[in-house]
Amino acid sequence: MTDRKNRAMTYYLFIMIAFAIIGVTVIIRIFVIVFYERDYWKAVANRFVKENIVATPVRGNIFSDEGKLMASSLPEYALYLDFQAGGKKKDSILVANLTTISKGLHKIFPDKSEQYFRNHLQQGRKKRKRYYRIYPGKATYLDYKKVRELPVFNLNKNIGGFIAVADNKRKKPFGSLAARTLGDVYASKDSARSGLEYSFDKQLRGIPGVKHRKKVKNFYLEECDIPAVDGYNIQTTLNVDIQDITEKALRTKLEEIEAELGIAVVMDVKTGDVKAISNLSRNANGQYSEWQNNAVSSLMEPGSTFKTASLMVALEDGKITPETLINTGNGIMPMHGEQMKDHNWRRGGYQVITAQEALMYSSNIGVAHMIDSSYMHNPQQFVDGLKRIGITEQLDLQITGSPKPNIRGPKDGKYFAGTTLPWMSIGYETQIPPINVLTFYNAIANNGKMVKPRFVTRVFNNDEVVETFPVEVIREEICSQKTLEQIRTMLRLVVEKGTGKPAGCKQFAVAGKTGTAQINYGVSGQRMGHLVSFCGYFPADNPKYSCIVSVKNPHKGYPSGGLISGAVFSRIAERIYARELRLDIEEASDSTSVMVPDVLSGYIDETLLVLDELDIDADYSGSSSSRSLGYATIKGNNIELTDRKVIKGLMPNVHGLGARDAVYLLEQCGLYVRISGVGKVKRQSIPSGNRIRKGQTVHLTLGH
Repeated sequence: MTDRKNRAMTYYLFIMIAFAIIGVTVIIRIFVIVFYERDYWKAVANRFVKENIVATPVRGNIFSDEGKLMASSLPEYALYLDFQAGGKKKDSILVANLTTISKGLHKIFPDKSEQYFRNHLQQGRKKRKRYYRIYPGKATYLDYKKVRELPVFNLNKNIGGFIAVADNKRKKPFGSLAARTLGDVYASKDSARSGLEYSFDKQLRGIPGVKHRKKVKNFYLEECDIPAVDGYNIQTTLNVDIQDITEKALRTKLEEIEAELGIAVVMDVKTGDVKAISNLSRNANGQYSEWQNNAVSSLMEPGSTFKTASLMVALEDGKITPETLINTGNGIMPMHGEQMKDHNWRRGGYQVITAQEALMYSSNIGVAHMIDSSYMHNPQQFVDGLKRIGITEQLDLQITGSPKPNIRGPKDGKYFAGTTLPWMSIGYETQIPPINVLTFYNAIANNGKMVKPRFVTRVFNNDEVVETFPVEVIREEICSQKTLEQIRTMLRLVVEKGTGKPAGCKQFAVAGKTGTAQINYGVSGQRMGHLVSFCGYFPADNPKYSCIVSVKNPHKGYPSGGLISGAVFSRIAERIYARELRLDIEEASDSTSVMVPDVLSGYIDETLLVLDELDIDADYSGSSSSRSLGYATIKGNNIELTDRKVIKGLMPNVHGLGARDAVYLLEQCGLYVRISGVGKVKRQSIPSGNRIRKGQTVHLTLGH
C-alpha cells in the first residue's frame, strides 16, 4: 500500500514539474515575444490586418441652373492580371482561351490590335508578373463589365488573378463649356485647383471615413469603422444653352479676327446670376481654349466703357446736364502738356457737341474736357463720386481671384498728375476687372440697384438643401432716378445713333457703350495693342440680361469696340432672345387648321402622357407596360398607337427610333450596340427578322 502511494506521489511530482516547466517556458516565450520579437510579430500581423485605411467619399456634382449635370465624378479602372494566382489550373485556362481573350480585348479596346493583346499577355505569363497591366489606358465602367465576362477574367480573384483598381475621375458632360469657371481637380491628390471646384471644395469634397482590412482564409475583407460622407452637390447659375450661345459667338469672332483673348459674360439683371462666362485665349497653334478666368481675375483698362461712370458722377453732382455744350475743336486738344485726340481727328473732329453726344459718339475730348473743367480743383470729389456709384467696389465673389479695382485718388498717397484726371475719365490710368464693369452696367439696367454677381444658388444633398445663397444687394441706389434716366437714354442713343450701332438688334432695343483702349503689352510693354469692348443690356425697354464682351489685340480688321465686341454682343443677344421667345399656338393657327403633331416611334406610355398633356385624342388597344415600344399612325384628328412586336431570338426593327430607345430595346435582347451619327436610326447592320444570339454586336447608323 505504501509503495503504491509513493509511486502515485512520484507521478504527481513529475506532472507538477512538467506543468511548471511548461509554464516557465510560456512565460519566457511571452517575455521574448513582447520584448525581443515585438517588431517581427507586428509586421506579421500587419500582413493580415491593416488598420486606418482611408475610405474616400464620392465628390459632389455641379449642376446648371436648370439641373443639368456639368461636372461629376465617374469611376475609371486600371486593369491588372496576377499570373501567379490560380497556379497551373488558371494557366491552362489562359492558354486554351488566349485567342478568345485577345479578340475580346481588341473588341472592347479597338485602339490596340488583337495581336498586341496576344503578345502582351504571353509576355506577362512568361515573366509570371503579379500586377501586370492588361491595357495601358483606363477603362470605363461599361468596358470593365465587358472585360469581366471574358474567360479567366470572370473567375474568382484568387483563381483568375483579375484585379481592377477604381479611380474616380472628374468628368464634364458638356466638354469645354464654362470649363475654367467650373474648375479642375487633381485626380491623384483629390484636391481642387481652380474655379468653383476650388471655391466650394469643402462642400464638394465630403468627409473621408476609416476602414480596416484583414485576411480571412486567403481572402481580404474590408470592414468599415467610420463611414465616409459623400460630398454635397452645388447648383450654379450657369445656363447650358446661354453658355453655348455665348461661347460660340465669341469663338467665331476671335477666329475671324485672330485675336489673342476674348471675354464674354452674360448676367441676369434682377438677380446678378451669371448665366454664361467665357474666357478664350489663343495658343501657339492658333486654337482657343480657357486657361484663366480673365473676366473675374484680370485688371484691365476699361477704355470708353468708363465714360458712362464719369458722366454719371458729373450729372449727379450737378456739374453738367445732357445738353451741356463742349467745343471739341478739330479732334485734337492739349491737356496739361499732353495731346488728347478723338478717333475722328483726321476728319476734323466733332466741333461743338452736347454731353449726350459726347457719350453717343464716344468723344475723348468731350468727356475729358467736361470732367477736367468740373473737378480740376478738387479731383478727390470725382474719385469719391466713383466710389459712391459702386464701380470701385471689391466684389468678393463666390469664385476666388477677384481683385479690387485700381482707381487712384489724390488721398490714396499715389502719384496723381495733372493728366491723371482727364485720362482717368475716359478709362485710362485705371484697371478694373470686366465683371466689375458689367456689375455697374447691370445696376443701370436694374433701376439703379447694384447686386453682386452670383455663381452658385444653393448647396444640397439629394432633396435636402444644406445652404442657400440669396441675392446680395451692394447698393440700393447708385444714383438718383433723374440721373439714371438720363444715363439710360444716352446708352440707348449710343446703339441707335452712335458708335454702338453694330450691337443693335432688329427685334428689340439695346442699350450700352463701346470701349476701345490702347494698351502696352509684351516684355517691358514695348508692344502696342488694343482692348475693344462693349457693355450693355437688353431689351432696353425692360432689361432682362446684361452682357460685356472684351477682345484683346485683334490682328485683323479695324480695332473698334462697336465693330468687334458690339457685333458679338448683338449675336449673343439675338440668340438668347430667340431662345426665350414664346408664341401662343392659337395665334399661329386658323379655324380650319388641324393641330395634330407628328408622333415618332417610341415608348407607348411616354407618348400617351405627352398627347394627354396636349389634349390630343389617341387610340391604343394594347397592354402598355412602362417600357413598351410602339408605332404611331395619324388618322384625321386622331392618333392610333400600335405595339412594336419583339419576338425572342429575332432581330427587332428599330428604324425611326432614337438612340436611347433603340439601345434599350436591343440590349434587352442581349445585343451589344455600336452607334454612329446623330438623330434617328436610319440603318441597322442586322436586318429585322434575322436570327440573333446573345452577345452579338449590331451597328446602328443615325441620321435626320
